[in-house]
Amino acid sequence: MVLESLLKVMIFVCLQFGSKDTFILSDIKTRVLSQIKKFVYVCVLKILTCFFSMKIVADNKIPFLKGLLEPYAEVVYLPGKEINRNDLLDADALLIRTRTNCTRELLEGTKVRFIGTATIGYDHIDIDYCKAKNIHWVNAPGCNARAVAQYVTSVILLFAKKYGFQPSDKTLGIIGVGQVGQKVERCARLLGMDVLLNDPPRARNEGEKNFDSLKRMQRECDILTFHTVLEKEGSDKTFHMADADFFSKLKKPVFLINTSRGSVIETEALKQALKDGKIIDCALDCWENEPDIDKDLLESTLIATPHIAGYSSDGKANATRMILEQLNSFFDLKLPRHAPQLPVPEEPILKIHKNSPHKIASALLYAYDPTKDSDYLKKNPQNFEDYRGKYKLRREYKAFRILNSNESDAELLRAFGFQTPIRPENHAKEAFYRD
Repeated sequence: MVLESLLKVMIFVCLQFGSKDTFILSDIKTRVLSQIKKFVYVCVLKILTCFFSMKIVADNKIPFLKGLLEPYAEVVYLPGKEINRNDLLDADALLIRTRTNCTRELLEGTKVRFIGTATIGYDHIDIDYCKAKNIHWVNAPGCNARAVAQYVTSVILLFAKKYGFQPSDKTLGIIGVGQVGQKVERCARLLGMDVLLNDPPRARNEGEKNFDSLKRMQRECDILTFHTVLEKEGSDKTFHMADADFFSKLKKPVFLINTSRGSVIETEALKQALKDGKIIDCALDCWENEPDIDKDLLESTLIATPHIAGYSSDGKANATRMILEQLNSFFDLKLPRHAPQLPVPEEPILKIHKNSPHKIASALLYAYDPTKDSDYLKKNPQNFEDYRGKYKLRREYKAFRILNSNESDAELLRAFGFQTPIRPENHAKEAFYRD
């Protein structure tokens, strides 16, 4: 409406100067409209910012966020670790990642009424304090579940490659079966693995039939992967759940993966278990005392990454969308729906060898092989935080197209999420495999 009115004024002015040539008017309209759009956008933003009473402080590393909230509020972007109480004194909302610890010291005396963390975990938020002060907080459960499952799948394949076994001959124990654990279970079963599940809260709520005890896992599993939230006390305490006592009860040597929280595993106990042969090898994405990680443990791992297991463009876009939806609902901002344009992989197409016995593994590791990330961290542990902050987000399986597979392999690849050429008679099957 504003643009149209301004345009009419400009055309009227031109007519007053005597120009009646249609072509000239059309050219004027095009050039003037372009300039008016830029001018009006800047003016409107400045005017709205002056009148808005709402202020949002946001971590400057949250992807796909910048530009979405500016028409509705004053937005201040800061490094997550540097956000302090003074920044929040007049802020209504705080959008963060794990690097901002929302404690009493940070929040006391501020106007903050809403905290949104673009992460699955929320142990960096003092939820008791928030409840006492009526501060609404939200996380993004399951936002990067597929990315973490992709990471764990690749790690299992790298274990298998180095130690010469088939995943289908092994039993995987999943400790913590939330949205991430469930996606990991699905991938493991597609690899042909036997799977045991441990999740005490779900077992209490849903019955114990589909869940297993830690004792059984310590007795039967070949690989253990942790996907729990961090609980520091209570009956479901997970802080240092994998301690010296835990490792002493393992009935056979196992492989270990941790993509949950560093403090779920006691560092010194794990180092000793590696020395004693209780743990054959391990892959760690989460560490105690990040970013100041234990250098000896770093050197003892097959795969060591700086807390980036869930760092896919797909997962980050999900997280941003989820916290924005909650922010929108809480403040009734009437934000429009936004679907960010995700980057296309540099080489999104892989042609596999039909007769290769490792064609499925090749496709899975083509989509993501954590070896490069691990090699960098082992050489540059001091750059843990910098590498994580500047990490080039990868894409999940659905962004890749696999060619030259036979139909049975194509079905399995589609089950993981890959694109493959589909024969007409198989179109109906595809819906079954995509979740």
